[in-house]
Formats: sequence, structure tokens, C-alpha cells
Amino acid sequence: MSFRSAVITFPGSNCDRDLAVALEQVSGTAPYRVWHGEAHLPERLDFIALPGGFSYGDYLRSGAMAARSPIMQAVVEAAGRGVPVLGVCNGFQVLTEAGLLPGALMRNAQLTFVCREVPLKVETSQSLFTAGYEAGQVVRFPVAHHDGNYFADEATLDRLEGEGRVAFRYAEATNGSQRDIAGIINEAGNVLGMMPHPERGSSDGRALFESAVRGLVEA
Repeated sequence: MSFRSAVITFPGSNCDRDLAVALEQVSGTAPYRVWHGEAHLPERLDFIALPGGFSYGDYLRSGAMAARSPIMQAVVEAAGRGVPVLGVCNGFQVLTEAGLLPGALMRNAQLTFVCREVPLKVETSQSLFTAGYEAGQVVRFPVAHHDGNYFADEATLDRLEGEGRVAFRYAEATNGSQRDIAGIINEAGNVLGMMPHPERGSSDGRALFESAVRGLVEA
């Protein structure tokens, strides 16, 4: 079957092309490019991606204004129907602000911008996004963020851990995230938010897109 995906672009997005290229390289089909001001998504989408960057200049809280863009109502509705949604970096921030994922992304520890490649531990292989990895595997992804410090109350953290919804964890101190969380999955398993960038050309990151595309095409 053909693979139908969409990459959402907000004012200030700067990784939308990277995401589109990564999806096209793996699926063989170019994603639809959807502007934040549109009210509707293309029909019969298999996958939606929210890119990194600095939507609306990170005014107010990072991702807060983008989460209220017209297109996000359609994204929330699609996620509710089970369409897989990936949010990377600023996209992760948007997903939390839109209520698709719990918690919040705060200023990094030491209030510094972190831009380097970091090791991550894959915490679960039991998801559409991580089936191409082994639990416990250490991979390396680039990070580039100022507000990547994941925060949630203890009850939420315990629930994420207990339900196997922590997808990735920093293998070394990176930004102050509670329990070193780098990426989480929603309760239904079809929404992943992560601060590191799998789309930035690494073979470790490519495996995430291959896992998702393969899982959807073979379903």
C-alpha cells in the first residue's frame, strides 16, 4: 500500500524539511506539507509528524501558541482515531501543550542551550515507533534545545514507568529531565513525543522511521 504521511509546519519550525526527507527516504513517498493555519488534514493519513524548531519564537511557553493553531484540532482528532503522531523537540512541546501527552518541557538545567549528540537508552521495544530496537539498546541521537527538561508529578511519572510508556531515556545527564526521560508514549500507544532528533541523518534515528513505516504497511 502507499504510505500517506503529513508534516505540520508552524511559524518558526526549522526541522520540517528534515522530517519530510526522513519519511520520504524510508517510505518512498513524499509527505504532505501542511501549514499550521489550515483547518483540515489530508484524508486517509497513516502518519503525522510535528517538527522541531521554535514555533512562534517560543513566546509564552514553548509550543503553547502552536498547540492552539487551527490544524492542531485536526491533529488531536486524528490521534484520537488512532493515527500515529510523532512530535520531535518543539513537536514534543506542542504535544504536551495540546494535551496529547502528559507533563511539560521546562528550561534546561543550568539554563543553557544543549546542542550535541547524546546516548539514549531504549526503554521499550513494544511500540510502533521502537519495535526496530531492542529494549536496553543504547543509541545516539542529536539534541538541540533550550526547553527540554521533562517535568511531571510523581504520580504521572510512576504511571508512565509502570505502563511501559517511557520510550527513551538519556544515558547521561543532559538537560535535567526527571528520571532522565527523553521520550514518552501516550496511553493508546500511537503518540510519541521525544526531544532528541531521529530525523537528522543517523542510522540509529532511521530505525525509528523504518519501524513505524514497516509496522503501518504490514498492519
